[in-house]
Amino acid sequence: MSLLVVGLSHRSAPVSVLERASLSADAKVKLLHDTLAAEPATEAAVLATCNRIELYADVDKFHAGVAELSTLLALHSGVALEELTPYLYVHYEDRAVHHLFSVACGLDSMVVGEGQILGQIKDALALGQELHTAGRLINDLFQQALRVGKRAHSETGIDRAGQSLVTFGLEQLALPGGEPVADWAAGKRALVIGAGSMSSLAAATLARVGVAEIVVANRTAERAERLVEILRASGTGVVARAVGMAGVADELTRVDVAVSCTGATGLVLTAEDVSAALAERGPAPASPTEAPAQVSGGTATATAPATATAPATVTGAVTAPAPLA
Repeated sequence: MSLLVVGLSHRSAPVSVLERASLSADAKVKLLHDTLAAEPATEAAVLATCNRIELYADVDKFHAGVAELSTLLALHSGVALEELTPYLYVHYEDRAVHHLFSVACGLDSMVVGEGQILGQIKDALALGQELHTAGRLINDLFQQALRVGKRAHSETGIDRAGQSLVTFGLEQLALPGGEPVADWAAGKRALVIGAGSMSSLAAATLARVGVAEIVVANRTAERAERLVEILRASGTGVVARAVGMAGVADELTRVDVAVSCTGATGLVLTAEDVSAALAERGPAPASPTEAPAQVSGGTATATAPATATAPATVTGAVTAPAPLA
């Protein structure tokens, strides 16, 4: 028997395909059951995140295994096999192990070093154990991947780069008052536009520093709700809710800080959007020392529309490594 992984991610497929290929909780269960019912597989686990779907299996035949796993992914993701096939990648034996370890370390993430993938790998293993689809091979593999990923994060600091965008923006907001970021963030409301890996990391950072409420806006409601559920279960006490993209303008008038991480080719939040939001709040006295921070670059922007006492702007450059939501 040999390890085989068939999957697709932000590296192999466009956002439009990834969105339609997402798996619900019920679909994951059915996919695992059907994989074990298929002749080539004796163990299976599914790793499904905002930006990847991967089916791991212990198979006795490579070609039959690839064909069966590809067919099952298409069946349960709702994307026709002929449309899905060009975007699928296959790893076998040692390459499959190497791939999972890279994923666990955050090297294969859209935002290199993001740490949420460890929790998602843990959840994938837990589901396989619960459904008895994870045998000795899958158990050993995923547990070792978790150890490798944790060590990479603790010994290299690889996750620091992914937090720099939001962390920098928050530091700029807290700077005029000379207060710690946590003190500035207490009681604040935040808007996160997008629900991909970078948006998830931004939302987690906001929750960790102590904002009181996070609103997630995304064009796909299911993805926004998924991120909201993660935030509610984070143990930070943050209040989280989801809205559609049509609600962004209204939410922008209510929040203290906004972060946009989407797959758009241009800016999602413009200076005009922020000005309109501030105007709806009421006139703001000019003051060069009290300013909303805006950090922009590529397809990611972090903007703080601030309160009615904050009219200026600070701009910096950030690289966003691919479509993000």
